[in-house]
Amino acid sequence: MKFQFSAGGIVFKQAKNKTYILISQHSGHHGWVFPKGLIGDKVKGEKKEDTAIREVQEETGIEAKIVKAIKPVTYWFKFQRDPSTGSGQELIKKTVYYFIMEYLKGDFEKRDFEMENVEWVEFNEVKNKLSYKSDKQAWAQAEKLVTS
Repeated sequence: MKFQFSAGGIVFKQAKNKTYILISQHSGHHGWVFPKGLIGDKVKGEKKEDTAIREVQEETGIEAKIVKAIKPVTYWFKFQRDPSTGSGQELIKKTVYYFIMEYLKGDFEKRDFEMENVEWVEFNEVKNKLSYKSDKQAWAQAEKLVTS
């Protein structure tokens, strides 16, 4: 068993008297998720807050500032070391530190390859658009703290 620690953001913005939430579609598994990434994978000793800000910008092209942390979300998944043979599955326990973040500026076109689509979704549609239980758990916490 292996442990992974990631950080990411649930970014909101206000426009035309509505609240929108930033979500992205992963290029690999095609699921709709909140942007996140491994802590310390690019910067040794990086703080989780810095990872969250960096990952949001890399994966979506959006700059945002942290408003509040929510409780971490933990889940298990199996990682296939060799997808071509189906062998080498490794059980991983992942903890994701999510932060509610406020949009500052940015451009979806300036994102990296990891996300194939990025969208601003109306507050009331977020839960229906998310693909995974872990993201829905994070949203259940965040939606109480972000004003619609």
